Amino acid sequence: MGGRTDGSGGGGKEKEEEQDGLSVHSPCKALPSSASSLSKEQSQVELELRLLEALEIYPPVKLRGIHRHFVLYGLMEYLGRSFDRPFTADQVLQLLDRFYNIEMLKSDDEDIDILNHEEDFTLPQSYFDKEEE
Repeated sequence: MGGRTDGSGGGGKEKEEEQDGLSVHSPCKALPSSASSLSKEQSQVELELRLLEALEIYPPVKLRGIHRHFVLYGLMEYLGRSFDRPFTADQVLQLLDRFYNIEMLKSDDEDIDILNHEEDFTLPQSYFDKEEE
C-alpha cells in the first residue's frame, strides 16, 4: 500500500537538498556573490536609522529657518559619532533627500531680505498721549 519507503530510492534527493540541517533553498543561506551587497544594504539601513534617530534631536523643519546651519552641523556630528567617521554636509543632505523634499527646505531670497531689513523703532503716538493725561 501507499506507505513510507525506507529504501534508498528517494533518500538521495533529500540528502542533496539538506546540508547542515538547512535546505539548499533556505533564505538563511545567502549566496556568496550577494554577500557584499547584503552588507552594503545592512549598512545603508543602519545609516538611515541613525539619521532618523538624529532627526528626533534636530528636527528637519529647522533646516528652513535661520538655524539651518546649526541643525545641519548637529546632524553631521551625530552621524560622525555614531559611525566613527566624518560626514560632510552634502552627504547628510543626500541622506535627508531620501525622506524629505530638500528643495522645499532651501531658503528663499525673501527670507534673506526680511532678515536684513532694518527699521528704526518708534513708540506709537498713542503711548505719548496717555502719558500726558
